[in-house]
Amino acid sequence: MSKGLFITFEGGDGSGKSTQYRLFAEYLRNRGFDVVTTREPGGTRISEKIRDLLLDPECTEMDDMTEALLFAASRAQHVEELIKPSVEAGKIVLCDRFVDSSIVYQGFGRGLGDCVSAINEHAVRGMYPDVTFLLDISPEEGRKRNGKTGKNDRLEKQSMEYHAMVAEGYRKLAAAEPDRFIVIDASGSIQKVASDITDAFEKRYPEL
Repeated sequence: MSKGLFITFEGGDGSGKSTQYRLFAEYLRNRGFDVVTTREPGGTRISEKIRDLLLDPECTEMDDMTEALLFAASRAQHVEELIKPSVEAGKIVLCDRFVDSSIVYQGFGRGLGDCVSAINEHAVRGMYPDVTFLLDISPEEGRKRNGKTGKNDRLEKQSMEYHAMVAEGYRKLAAAEPDRFIVIDASGSIQKVASDITDAFEKRYPEL
């Protein structure tokens, strides 16, 4: 490909998003594509340092706007240093979370509204995903899955009401941009969800 693709994976906590992102990367590499895998917050040295601060369970006093701005700062570095150059080089970039996470977690969940989108317009500088896989799962089921891992960061520890607002935010975004979002039922087995994702990708890009 002369120009690459930028594909993101989104979903509430416990949706299996990170597992499916790794399986999809393996599928693409087996087909011979040049794949770059990354995550948010993070992906670069500076962005990973911001990630440590954002997800630290001890940072309970963090202001909501501070949180939103830190996510955007991490993203700006990520886009400029890694995502944009990789796509321009013809690679497929897979990102575990991107700007939609900020819109739902801070815009909907924290109640910051449209200002989150406005902030991130400057951060992404036009670098929006070609495709976003949304792994849809109820907050209750997501919490059950996360409870089994015993690993919960600062955001995962938020109330069930907060995570319900996040889930509703994702559904609203998907409804508003049906050409970009591919909604995947994440309640099935790992194998079933992975198959649904690859089937949807092949349907979207039959020429690849």
